Amino acid sequence: MDAIQQHMIDSYRAAQRGELPPPLPGRHDWGVVREARDRRRFDAVIAGRPAYGRRWAALRSLLRRVGKTGKTGRSRKSGELGKCRPSGA
Repeated sequence: MDAIQQHMIDSYRAAQRGELPPPLPGRHDWGVVREARDRRRFDAVIAGRPAYGRRWAALRSLLRRVGKTGKTGRSRKSGELGKCRPSGA
């Protein structure tokens, strides 16, 4: 049974009992996402970690480590950056 079928059954039961029907499936999804984000930020503050910018800080540190070791997957000379060869060469 999928969410729509369950909603139809719940709506039928609510109508039989004279109650309000339940909200449509997916109606509050973005609210739940926002609450989860706020909870993560709150937990970070309580634990003494920065609440904002943690992903960017992790990405910057990763890029710094890759830049120092030179493991970028490509070997380029400094003068070759941005130069293209003709297809016939």
